[in-house]
Amino acid sequence: MHDKSSQNPEDIDNLKALLNAKEQEIAHLKLMIAKLQRQQFGRRAESLDNLLQIDLGLDDIALSMTASVKSIADAPRVERKHPIRKPLPDHLPREIHIHRPDACSCPDCGHALHRIGEDVAEQLDYIPARFKVIRHVRPKFACGHCDTIVQADAPNRPIARGLAGAGLLAHVLVSKYCDHLPLYRQSAIYAREGVELARSTLADWVGESSDLLQPLIDAIRRHVLASDKLHADDTPVPMLAPGNGKTRTARLWTYVRDDRPAGQPSAPAVWFAFSPDRKGEHPRAHLKSFKGILQADGYAGFDQLYATGRIQEAACWAHVRRKFYDIALAQASPIANEALTRIAALYAIESPLRGHPPDHRTQLRQMRAGPLLQQLHTWFNAMLMQIPRKSALADAIRYALTRWTALTRYLDDGRIEIDNNAAERALRAIALGRKNYLFMGSAAAGERAAAIYSLIGTARLNGLDPEAYLRYVLTHIAEHPINRLEELLPWNVVADLQPAWQQVA
Repeated sequence: MHDKSSQNPEDIDNLKALLNAKEQEIAHLKLMIAKLQRQQFGRRAESLDNLLQIDLGLDDIALSMTASVKSIADAPRVERKHPIRKPLPDHLPREIHIHRPDACSCPDCGHALHRIGEDVAEQLDYIPARFKVIRHVRPKFACGHCDTIVQADAPNRPIARGLAGAGLLAHVLVSKYCDHLPLYRQSAIYAREGVELARSTLADWVGESSDLLQPLIDAIRRHVLASDKLHADDTPVPMLAPGNGKTRTARLWTYVRDDRPAGQPSAPAVWFAFSPDRKGEHPRAHLKSFKGILQADGYAGFDQLYATGRIQEAACWAHVRRKFYDIALAQASPIANEALTRIAALYAIESPLRGHPPDHRTQLRQMRAGPLLQQLHTWFNAMLMQIPRKSALADAIRYALTRWTALTRYLDDGRIEIDNNAAERALRAIALGRKNYLFMGSAAAGERAAAIYSLIGTARLNGLDPEAYLRYVLTHIAEHPINRLEELLPWNVVADLQPAWQQVA
């Protein structure tokens, strides 16, 4: 027999409890939608301007639309501003086409024409990339006296007895890992040029190029881990599980050394590592030789590293901000909006400090950001006493308070950044590439991806065109002395690879 009193619509307490449960469920669903929107549209959707627009209620939107229509009808027409077309770059080659009149005499009176000026208009065109065949001819010479045969040594190839030249290998690697073109798409593109290159052939080239470049990746890893401050993060990548035809979630880890915001001259670099899962043993193995400050999110796998005292934790204010942004987007919470405003004030202090030495950054941070952080800490604790303990807003505040020491470590150390965006930027290329391929075929493919991502990411951090850099390295690495391998690192070849038009500028 059911308890009819629990189903009685006149039972105010039951109705209130039911309403409260529904409101909590709706708030939770809105928060999930906000997180999914951020994952779909990225950091562009995290601006306060977007938030203010989204927070408008439906009634306010309807009223504003009605008022806007009326004001547009009453207001004078405003001319639309067109974007100003920038001149085409001077370094591009010019092909001049002169268009003369069909006749040399005046069409009205028949007298001879003489030139009084000209009109010039430029048009940007594109010449598609083309294949070429390099034929290596080595004449043989014989001595008529002793029958000795003399012939030049065969030139080194990036891949022994391989068909591909350095330029083609570089193009395949950059197309796959930088422009996010899977090998089967590249194979189809090349077939349109009349060149049949099977996907398996391209995969072999990627693997052999990765093996050839491995000493450079090892050098980048040593350079990154020699720093006293690193940014770290990871991202999921699908990997084919052997035997059952299904995929599993593997990880790509990134470790970024970039001291330019603190005015330091050391070369920026990024090192990627692959692992089949997200166990904490992997970052512990990656960072076993590192000693210093690690700026990362709140991943628990780093905790054992911090416990040793060898590595100090620096947390990320962007992660704190993101939690409040999701709540503000889903629930229009005044407390979340206030938190965003206070965090924005901390970021406003950082912009003028970029590129200044650590001591200068520390001094100004303590003077300007110190009082704001104290006020924010007090405000967080006060708000925590006023909101439900199990709410998403309380979780966001507790996330910040439990990491407060790590979040404020940047205040007293000018080497540290306010957030971990350097690592997130490094992972952006992988996030884009994930949309274009179904999965990684094996752990070996994941290792190759990490290796090439390391070279491409480091080249880009040093202002190099990744394809030009890989072409240069693949051309020279086979015969380069192993004890001078660091001469081929991206920051050591900038002068050789910088285009002439950039050098002039």
